[in-house]
Amino acid sequence: MGPWEDLILYIIVGFAAQMVDGAIGMAYGIASTSLLLGFGVPPATASACVHAAETFTTGASGLAHWKLGNIDRRLIWRLAVPGMIGGAAGAYVLSNLPGDKLKPFIAAYLLLLGIYIVWRAWHHDEQREAVEPRVIAPLGVVGGFFDAVGGGGWGPIVTSALVGQGAAPRYAIGSVCLAEFFVTLTISTTFFLTVGLALWPIITGLVIGGVIAAPFAALATKHLPDRALMAIVGVVVMLLSVRTIMMAI
Repeated sequence: MGPWEDLILYIIVGFAAQMVDGAIGMAYGIASTSLLLGFGVPPATASACVHAAETFTTGASGLAHWKLGNIDRRLIWRLAVPGMIGGAAGAYVLSNLPGDKLKPFIAAYLLLLGIYIVWRAWHHDEQREAVEPRVIAPLGVVGGFFDAVGGGGWGPIVTSALVGQGAAPRYAIGSVCLAEFFVTLTISTTFFLTVGLALWPIITGLVIGGVIAAPFAALATKHLPDRALMAIVGVVVMLLSVRTIMMAI
Protein backbone atom coordinates (compact mmCIF):
# COMPACT_ATOMS: atom_id res chain seq x y z
CA MET A 1 0.00 0.00 0.00
CA GLY A 2 1.02 3.59 -0.59
CA PRO A 3 1.53 6.21 2.14
CA TRP A 4 -2.03 7.56 1.86
CA GLU A 5 -3.54 4.07 2.07
CA ASP A 6 -1.37 3.39 5.13
CA LEU A 7 -2.51 6.62 6.78
CA ILE A 8 -6.19 5.76 6.20
CA LEU A 9 -5.59 2.31 7.67
CA TYR A 10 -4.03 3.75 10.82
CA ILE A 11 -6.87 6.29 11.11
CA ILE A 12 -9.37 3.40 11.07
CA VAL A 13 -7.33 1.56 13.72
CA GLY A 14 -7.22 4.67 15.91
CA PHE A 15 -10.95 5.30 15.49
CA ALA A 16 -11.94 1.73 16.38
CA ALA A 17 -9.63 1.56 19.40
CA GLN A 18 -10.79 4.93 20.77
CA MET A 19 -14.48 4.05 20.36
CA VAL A 20 -13.91 1.08 22.65
CA ASP A 21 -11.65 2.91 25.10
CA GLY A 22 -13.68 6.11 25.30
CA ALA A 23 -16.98 4.28 25.78
CA ILE A 24 -15.93 1.81 28.49
CA GLY A 25 -12.74 3.39 29.86
CA MET A 26 -10.23 0.78 28.73
CA ALA A 27 -8.56 -1.20 25.95
CA TYR A 28 -7.16 1.50 23.62
CA GLY A 29 -3.60 0.29 24.04
CA ILE A 30 -4.45 -3.39 23.80
CA ALA A 31 -6.88 -2.95 20.90
CA SER A 32 -4.68 -0.67 18.79
CA THR A 33 -1.50 -2.62 19.49
CA SER A 34 -3.19 -5.90 18.55
CA LEU A 35 -4.48 -4.43 15.30
CA LEU A 36 -1.10 -2.94 14.40
CA LEU A 37 0.62 -6.26 15.08
CA GLY A 38 -1.94 -7.94 12.86
CA PHE A 39 -0.95 -5.57 10.05
CA GLY A 40 2.71 -6.53 10.44
CA VAL A 41 4.01 -3.62 12.53
CA PRO A 42 6.88 -4.80 14.80
CA PRO A 43 5.93 -5.08 18.50
CA ALA A 44 8.39 -2.45 19.79
CA THR A 45 7.33 0.00 17.09
CA ALA A 46 3.64 -0.62 17.77
CA SER A 47 4.05 -0.03 21.52
CA ALA A 48 6.01 3.21 21.08
CA CYS A 49 3.57 4.59 18.51
CA VAL A 50 0.50 3.70 20.56
CA HIS A 51 1.84 5.40 23.69
CA ALA A 52 2.67 8.54 21.71
CA ALA A 53 -0.74 8.62 20.05
CA GLU A 54 -2.52 8.07 23.36
CA THR A 55 -1.23 11.41 24.62
CA PHE A 56 -3.50 13.11 22.09
CA THR A 57 -6.43 10.67 22.08
CA THR A 58 -6.75 10.56 25.87
CA GLY A 59 -6.74 14.37 25.93
CA ALA A 60 -9.58 14.48 23.40
CA SER A 61 -11.46 11.72 25.21
CA GLY A 62 -11.06 13.37 28.62
CA LEU A 63 -12.24 16.73 27.26
CA ALA A 64 -15.29 15.11 25.67
CA HIS A 65 -16.20 13.36 28.93
CA TRP A 66 -15.70 16.66 30.80
CA LYS A 67 -18.08 18.54 28.51
CA LEU A 68 -20.72 15.80 28.77
CA GLY A 69 -20.56 15.71 32.56
CA ASN A 70 -19.11 12.19 32.88
CA ILE A 71 -16.53 13.41 35.40
CA ASP A 72 -16.11 13.14 39.16
CA ARG A 73 -13.70 15.98 39.93
CA ARG A 74 -12.77 14.44 43.28
CA LEU A 75 -11.38 11.40 41.48
CA ILE A 76 -9.31 12.98 38.70
CA TRP A 77 -6.22 14.22 40.55
CA ARG A 78 -6.45 11.50 43.18
CA LEU A 79 -5.91 9.10 40.26
CA ALA A 80 -3.74 11.21 37.96
CA VAL A 81 -0.89 12.16 40.33
CA PRO A 82 -0.26 8.62 41.67
CA GLY A 83 -0.73 7.31 38.11
CA MET A 84 1.93 9.68 36.78
CA ILE A 85 4.35 8.53 39.48
CA GLY A 86 3.68 4.87 38.76
CA GLY A 87 3.83 5.43 34.99
CA ALA A 88 7.17 7.23 35.12
CA ALA A 89 8.63 4.50 37.34
CA GLY A 90 7.31 1.76 35.05
CA ALA A 91 8.67 3.39 31.90
CA TYR A 92 12.05 3.97 33.52
CA VAL A 93 12.58 0.39 34.69
CA LEU A 94 11.00 -1.28 31.63
CA SER A 95 14.36 -2.07 30.06
CA ASN A 96 15.37 -4.13 33.13
CA LEU A 97 11.99 -5.65 34.03
CA PRO A 98 10.42 -8.63 32.21
CA GLY A 99 7.04 -7.01 31.76
CA ASP A 100 5.70 -9.84 29.58
CA LYS A 101 6.22 -12.32 32.43
CA LEU A 102 4.11 -10.19 34.76
CA LYS A 103 1.14 -9.97 32.38
CA PRO A 104 -0.37 -13.43 33.15
CA PHE A 105 -0.53 -12.64 36.87
CA ILE A 106 -2.22 -9.29 36.25
CA ALA A 107 -4.54 -10.96 33.74
CA ALA A 108 -5.57 -13.59 36.29
CA TYR A 109 -6.47 -10.85 38.77
CA LEU A 110 -8.41 -8.95 36.10
CA LEU A 111 -10.26 -12.10 35.05
CA LEU A 112 -11.56 -12.58 38.59
CA LEU A 113 -12.42 -8.90 38.81
CA GLY A 114 -14.26 -9.07 35.49
CA ILE A 115 -16.35 -11.98 36.71
CA TYR A 116 -17.21 -10.02 39.85
CA ILE A 117 -18.23 -6.95 37.86
CA VAL A 118 -20.52 -9.01 35.61
CA TRP A 119 -22.08 -10.52 38.73
CA ARG A 120 -22.62 -7.03 40.12
CA ALA A 121 -24.18 -5.91 36.83
CA TRP A 122 -26.62 -8.82 36.97
CA HIS A 123 -27.68 -7.83 40.49
CA HIS A 124 -27.36 -4.08 39.97
CA ASP A 125 -30.22 -1.78 40.93
CA GLU A 126 -30.28 1.29 38.66
CA GLN A 127 -31.93 3.28 41.47
CA ARG A 128 -29.30 2.41 44.03
CA GLU A 129 -26.85 5.18 44.90
CA ALA A 130 -23.23 4.65 43.93
CA VAL A 131 -20.63 4.11 46.65
CA GLU A 132 -17.58 6.37 46.77
CA PRO A 133 -14.46 4.23 46.21
CA ARG A 134 -11.95 4.14 49.06
CA VAL A 135 -8.82 2.73 47.43
CA ILE A 136 -7.72 5.35 44.89
CA ALA A 137 -4.08 6.49 45.22
CA PRO A 138 -2.56 2.97 45.40
CA LEU A 139 -4.77 2.00 42.48
CA GLY A 140 -3.40 4.90 40.44
CA VAL A 141 0.21 3.93 41.16
CA VAL A 142 -0.37 0.28 40.22
CA GLY A 143 -2.38 1.19 37.12
CA GLY A 144 0.24 3.66 35.88
CA PHE A 145 3.12 1.30 36.55
CA PHE A 146 1.66 -1.69 34.73
CA ASP A 147 0.40 0.47 31.89
CA ALA A 148 4.00 1.47 31.19
CA VAL A 149 5.55 -1.93 31.85
CA GLY A 150 2.94 -4.04 30.10
CA GLY A 151 2.09 -1.73 27.20
CA GLY A 152 -1.42 -1.19 28.53
CA GLY A 153 -3.46 -1.74 31.64
CA TRP A 154 -4.47 1.65 33.03
CA GLY A 155 -8.09 1.28 31.94
CA PRO A 156 -8.61 -2.41 32.76
CA ILE A 157 -6.99 -2.10 36.19
CA VAL A 158 -8.32 1.30 37.31
CA THR A 159 -11.77 1.37 35.71
CA SER A 160 -12.63 -2.19 36.68
CA ALA A 161 -11.39 -1.70 40.26
CA LEU A 162 -13.38 1.52 40.72
CA VAL A 163 -16.54 -0.08 39.36
CA GLY A 164 -15.85 -3.12 41.51
CA GLN A 165 -15.71 -0.85 44.58
CA GLY A 166 -19.17 0.48 43.75
CA ALA A 167 -18.39 3.70 41.85
CA ALA A 168 -20.97 4.82 39.28
CA PRO A 169 -19.72 3.37 35.94
CA ARG A 170 -20.37 6.59 34.00
CA TYR A 171 -18.27 8.76 36.33
CA ALA A 172 -15.60 6.11 36.84
CA ILE A 173 -15.10 5.77 33.07
CA GLY A 174 -15.05 9.52 32.42
CA SER A 175 -12.69 10.30 35.29
CA VAL A 176 -10.32 7.47 34.38
CA CYS A 177 -10.21 8.66 30.75
CA LEU A 178 -9.34 12.23 31.77
CA ALA A 179 -6.74 11.13 34.34
CA GLU A 180 -5.22 8.84 31.71
CA PHE A 181 -4.16 11.87 29.68
CA PHE A 182 -1.74 12.99 32.40
CA VAL A 183 -0.52 9.44 32.99
CA THR A 184 0.07 8.80 29.28
CA LEU A 185 1.81 12.14 28.84
CA THR A 186 4.22 11.22 31.62
CA ILE A 187 4.86 7.74 30.20
CA SER A 188 5.37 9.06 26.66
CA THR A 189 7.78 11.74 27.87
CA THR A 190 9.79 9.15 29.77
CA PHE A 191 9.93 6.86 26.72
CA PHE A 192 10.96 9.78 24.54
CA LEU A 193 13.82 10.66 26.86
CA THR A 194 15.02 7.05 27.12
CA VAL A 195 14.37 5.32 23.78
CA GLY A 196 13.04 8.06 21.48
CA LEU A 197 10.02 7.92 19.17
CA ALA A 198 9.80 7.48 15.40
CA LEU A 199 7.40 6.48 12.63
CA TRP A 200 5.22 9.57 12.77
CA PRO A 201 2.83 8.38 9.97
CA ILE A 202 1.52 5.63 12.25
CA ILE A 203 1.24 8.02 15.19
CA THR A 204 -0.52 10.64 13.05
CA GLY A 205 -3.09 8.12 11.80
CA LEU A 206 -3.81 6.83 15.30
CA VAL A 207 -4.20 10.38 16.61
CA ILE A 208 -6.58 11.49 13.84
CA GLY A 209 -8.78 8.41 14.20
CA GLY A 210 -8.81 8.63 18.00
CA VAL A 211 -9.66 12.33 18.11
CA ILE A 212 -12.55 11.82 15.66
CA ALA A 213 -13.94 8.95 17.76
CA ALA A 214 -13.56 10.62 21.18
CA PRO A 215 -16.81 12.67 21.29
CA PHE A 216 -18.91 9.77 19.94
CA ALA A 217 -17.48 7.39 22.55
CA ALA A 218 -18.14 9.87 25.38
CA LEU A 219 -21.71 10.30 24.14
CA ALA A 220 -22.23 6.55 24.29
CA THR A 221 -21.00 6.53 27.90
CA LYS A 222 -23.41 9.31 28.85
CA HIS A 223 -26.51 7.54 27.53
CA LEU A 224 -25.85 3.87 28.23
CA PRO A 225 -27.44 2.64 31.51
CA ASP A 226 -25.18 1.68 34.41
CA ARG A 227 -26.06 -2.02 34.18
CA ALA A 228 -25.08 -2.15 30.51
CA LEU A 229 -21.81 -0.30 31.15
CA MET A 230 -20.93 -2.61 34.04
CA ALA A 231 -21.67 -5.69 31.95
CA ILE A 232 -19.60 -4.43 29.02
CA VAL A 233 -16.69 -3.52 31.29
CA GLY A 234 -16.76 -6.94 32.95
CA VAL A 235 -16.99 -8.90 29.69
CA VAL A 236 -14.21 -6.90 28.01
CA VAL A 237 -11.95 -7.35 31.05
CA MET A 238 -12.56 -11.11 31.00
CA LEU A 239 -11.92 -11.42 27.26
CA LEU A 240 -8.70 -9.39 27.42
CA SER A 241 -7.53 -11.36 30.45
CA VAL A 242 -8.20 -14.73 28.82
CA ARG A 243 -6.40 -13.54 25.68
CA THR A 244 -3.35 -12.48 27.71
CA ILE A 245 -3.26 -15.77 29.63
CA MET A 246 -3.61 -17.85 26.44
CA MET A 247 -0.79 -15.95 24.74
CA ALA A 248 1.46 -16.60 27.73
CA ILE A 249 0.87 -20.36 27.70
